[in-house]
Amino acid sequence: MIYRTLGSTGEKVSAIGVGGWHLGLSQVDEQMAIRIVRSAIDRGINFLDNCWDYNEGASEERMGKALRDGYRSKAFVMTKIDGRSKKEATKQLDESLERLQVDCIDLVQHHEILRFEDPHRIFHEDGANAALVEARQAGKLRYIGFTGHKDPRAHLYMLEVADQQGFKFDTVQMPLNLMDAHYRSFSREVVPELVKRNIGILGMKSMANGIILKSKTVTPVECLHYALNLPTSVVITGIDSMEILEQAFEAVRTFHPLSKEELDALLAKTSAAALTGRFEPFKTTSIFDGTATNPEWLGEEPAEFQELMQV
Repeated sequence: MIYRTLGSTGEKVSAIGVGGWHLGLSQVDEQMAIRIVRSAIDRGINFLDNCWDYNEGASEERMGKALRDGYRSKAFVMTKIDGRSKKEATKQLDESLERLQVDCIDLVQHHEILRFEDPHRIFHEDGANAALVEARQAGKLRYIGFTGHKDPRAHLYMLEVADQQGFKFDTVQMPLNLMDAHYRSFSREVVPELVKRNIGILGMKSMANGIILKSKTVTPVECLHYALNLPTSVVITGIDSMEILEQAFEAVRTFHPLSKEELDALLAKTSAAALTGRFEPFKTTSIFDGTATNPEWLGEEPAEFQELMQV
């Protein structure tokens, strides 16, 4: 396993991380999910991804069971919350702690920063970041980050609003794949800014749940090699079987820093297919936007704005 430093935290994390969403899918039974997590940890993967809303909590519950019997001490556990209000964020975090069966989560991230109002809600005095900062002071979490998959400009704006509040994120998570390089690109617009700030870079959607593979332009291992070649701390990949776990280990085993010629050849394979965003529907549709179909997850808008709307 390759280990990398997680931004300015100093934490050493595996270059590949286990995605939590797949662990709670109906076609993955609980025992298989536990086996995937424990086998990954036994072979050197220490970064575990999850989210409060994945599969109505089943993903966190299964991961919590996998972390028993001494596995918790070997893992760097991350989860995400959708709440934008302090009240909703606190509620979701406490539920995650209970499901994961841990006293402290290593990294908690604000999930789905898709809208330009999200940063303002999160950094309001009664917003979600106040809840996470309090939880960090109370020892319920160690580091704070944010995620999103829609538009690199939303990520940059989140960093801008955080700057205005004097707050520095520990991590940022985003799609990093061979299609992204050509279209509304996080790798070109956001990654350099994070490198400059020494913020941990978490790559996701290297294959976009298999959608990128349907372009018939690149292989799974090529997708992982590209993401590993970026200045990522961790490339999070969905794993729903032992065969897919083996694929992830094979990608690490065969990885080497790509030469300019090798990188150019990989990018050339996807350049035509990537131009319209067809194979990145998380950018071009709302299909991947859980908070769009479940706005109640976000919590109420600040009272002062509700009052402004009253006639």
